[in-house]
Amino acid sequence: MQKCSQCGGKLRRVHRTFLERFGYMAIYACKGCEHEEFVPRRYRFHLGPHARCPSCGTFRIVKLKSPDRIDPMYVGVLNLVERLAGGRLFHCRYCRCQFYDRRRTAAEETAVPAEPPDGGQEITTPPDTANSDA
Repeated sequence: MQKCSQCGGKLRRVHRTFLERFGYMAIYACKGCEHEEFVPRRYRFHLGPHARCPSCGTFRIVKLKSPDRIDPMYVGVLNLVERLAGGRLFHCRYCRCQFYDRRRTAAEETAVPAEPPDGGQEITTPPDTANSDA
């Protein structure tokens, strides 16, 4: 039985509208606080700013240099499109599946330091030549 992320109460499955059926596999509502939790469809893992596993949706993936012969390759039309679009090979630690994706991982985005807008050079004036209006 699933529990609510806000109050810890039991969740019950609720009906989806016609448009919600295209985006979510299921919608659960808490019996106590009426908070709704959504379970997205798998194709939505291919949409977004960061690469994620198409099977389980985790962001904790690693890059591979060549395909692994032991772990299975994720089969799907979107995986083929990602490969043809120049995507890199990734591996999920939890599902143990391989897949292609053209986006960066969430860990790569946080590890890249932001450069200052002036090209990385800091301009300082010596203390003896500083102007003072006082």
